[in-house]
Amino acid sequence: MYKSIGLLLLTILLQACMSQAIQSPDTLVGGPCEDCEAAIDFQLLSQKLQSVDTLPGYTETTPKLKISGTVYKADGKTPAPNIILYLYHTNREGIYEPSEKPMGWEKRHGKHRGWLQTDAEGKYTFYTFRPAPYPNMQEPEHIHIYVKEPDLMPYYIDNYVFLGDSLLKEEDIQAQKERGSSGLVTLTEQSGIWVGKRDIVLGLNIPNYKE
Repeated sequence: MYKSIGLLLLTILLQACMSQAIQSPDTLVGGPCEDCEAAIDFQLLSQKLQSVDTLPGYTETTPKLKISGTVYKADGKTPAPNIILYLYHTNREGIYEPSEKPMGWEKRHGKHRGWLQTDAEGKYTFYTFRPAPYPNMQEPEHIHIYVKEPDLMPYYIDNYVFLGDSLLKEEDIQAQKERGSSGLVTLTEQSGIWVGKRDIVLGLNIPNYKE
């Protein structure tokens, strides 16, 4: 009898271990993404995330940008708190310039990057400078953004691009997939800073996404 009970307990334990082994702590969404893991680089830096952040280079570089918005859950109405946003962009020469001692994905994404975590109302704000297009002038100015939700792998959404950019063609606008919402941003000058707004909807047009 005791032997049977022991075998039963061992079987239950093995099944539980196997179940844990095959369950991934984070679900993959958004399709292939070579560098989305950069969204959790802040862990290497022991960085405390806040809803407002200033990216490196803002103080000494112009033109300056301030972009704000609200992140909503998949219903497009409910604010989503504690969502991590990862941003990066080129310098004013159109290069992803790393620092002298880059860590993690900074080697490829450059030092002009940062992380935000939405507040209780889903709001975020970041300050940076307006990036330059790549040296070949084939793409408009843009800021990359990735999203990290609890229990999901990071995924990218449409880049921030700016209406009025001479390199932003109509075909670029039509090619927008509106992942997470449209990345088209209208800028207005306020006290020497170009200010824009973009709200984000989690999972919008993201492959394999389930609320």
